Amino acid sequence: MTSLDAFEIKIIRELQRDASLTTAQIADRVGLSPSPCWRRIDRLERDGIIKKRVAVIDRRKVGFNAHIFAQVRLNAHGRANLDDFSQAIRDFPEVLDAYVLMGTTDFMLRIVTRDIEAYERFFFEKLSKLDGVQEITSTVALSEIKSTSELPI
Repeated sequence: MTSLDAFEIKIIRELQRDASLTTAQIADRVGLSPSPCWRRIDRLERDGIIKKRVAVIDRRKVGFNAHIFAQVRLNAHGRANLDDFSQAIRDFPEVLDAYVLMGTTDFMLRIVTRDIEAYERFFFEKLSKLDGVQEITSTVALSEIKSTSELPI
């Protein structure tokens, strides 16, 4: 873990809330002048602590109404080729997040599609056809209670 000082923690908090802030705005909010603030942000980016700055899009407002969590279990052959499965998952734009798990399920996927029919097509035409897939358990999210990318720093 990289050691962060109080100013860097404040900078990260501000950027997590609104990455569109200018360096001068961030500096003002955290109590620094712009130059030292910019140097700290630059170091945080170079060190990979700040991976990227993005806009968070409301998926429903751009037509992605189905939000699905899929648990994928691979057969022995599939487990021997985790890299192939992982790369295939990375190539599917419908899959927003993918995690390797310990236990009876090998992967947890967070998937969005336009509607349930689109998920059904994705399920039958892409996901279930991947080499080594033994079982897929899909759970449809009915509503979203909390969604954030902010870490509790």
